[in-house]
Amino acid sequence: MWWVDHVIWWQVYPLGFLGAEKELGPFQGEVNRLPRLQGWLDHLISWGGNGLLLGPIFTSSTHGYDTVDYFQIDPRLGDEADFDALVAACRERGVRLLLDGVFNHVGRDFPPVAQALAEGPGSPTQDWVSQLYDTDGVITADYFEGHDTLITLNHHSPRVQEYVREVMLHWLRRGVDGWRLDAAYAVPAEFWAAVLPAVRKEFPNAWFVGEMIHGDYIDYVQTSGLDSVTQYELWWAIWSSINTINFHELEWTLGRHAKFVEHFLPLTFLSNHDVTRVASQINDPRHWSHAVALLGFLPGIPSVYYGDEFGLQAIKEQRPSGDDAVRPEMPKQRWLFTHSHPEIEQAYRRVIGLRRRNPWLVDATINIEQVDNAHLHIKAQARHSQQSLTLALNLTDKPQALPDNTKMLEAEPDITDQAVPPHGWAIIAS
Repeated sequence: MWWVDHVIWWQVYPLGFLGAEKELGPFQGEVNRLPRLQGWLDHLISWGGNGLLLGPIFTSSTHGYDTVDYFQIDPRLGDEADFDALVAACRERGVRLLLDGVFNHVGRDFPPVAQALAEGPGSPTQDWVSQLYDTDGVITADYFEGHDTLITLNHHSPRVQEYVREVMLHWLRRGVDGWRLDAAYAVPAEFWAAVLPAVRKEFPNAWFVGEMIHGDYIDYVQTSGLDSVTQYELWWAIWSSINTINFHELEWTLGRHAKFVEHFLPLTFLSNHDVTRVASQINDPRHWSHAVALLGFLPGIPSVYYGDEFGLQAIKEQRPSGDDAVRPEMPKQRWLFTHSHPEIEQAYRRVIGLRRRNPWLVDATINIEQVDNAHLHIKAQARHSQQSLTLALNLTDKPQALPDNTKMLEAEPDITDQAVPPHGWAIIAS
């Protein structure tokens, strides 16, 4: 097995988690917030995680995805010494570290782009920008998804390809284990195919996962040379099928998920920094842990968004600052955080503990043994042994009987008889 086959990521959006200022502009000086993350590493380990997936940490104008300097830690977070200390703290605990690479677009103040926007077509740095226009003296560019503060890079430019290559290598040399590649769905797969070989030559064990919200996942992975992509299809189907009491929706998606696993191990998740939290997507709190059970049981590389392990609720809104609620500040250390749902944190510990005892689940084959609107039984089979487990989910008011002598490994709520409890789930030996 590769090291990533054993990783369960904890995704953190640092600018929010650490309470950074909303804008870099009026900010003066360095505040050294990054060390606060070290106070949470033992918490990460406590529920079974062993990977830290950091959102943007490089200098940006506002929210981190409008980068202006890829070689500098955002001064709202800290400095290079703070970063080195975080790497060391992760290494001491056996925690892997993944950085967020925003290479589809940059902020308007990224130097080559700022020059191109100032000078217009014909600028020596025009090749950094996907498209540059001069309309009656008004210079505009190709804006990412209509945001005029996010300038799309020219991914066919050798200078852009070399720059991204050097950024990746710089931080891998500083001790990170790989990259999450933001908005990969908008980047030509051929760009990564041109960038990654030289990076892999120096760091053959680095892991690269692209953010894909649509498209042909399998073809993109094969063409780009990435190791994985985000499994948005599964994300949607988990909360939607539970909330609408329609496991047929999840059954269909699991068929596609199984095909993906034949080619690569997708990054699976219940929430992230861009979407409404799962506890706000599923209206019945009795069913929150069903989603946790699915995340821990299904094949793939799981990622837990910070706060989900506490049952935090938050809704993403389509408005300025509409992401703030899903990117909250956290206290300096875990013991200072009191607004938790202990039953959810316990569900994470139990499910991930079972996954640790059965590491073959990472690439298991899955088959649906039983399904109706409110019941779902998924059998996971090891690829290289006879080991198998079944996850049974029940969204009804009545217990669901199981065969006699069924060996129950985990269940929520706890039970003593041979049944899946009302509004509960069970993982059984099969």
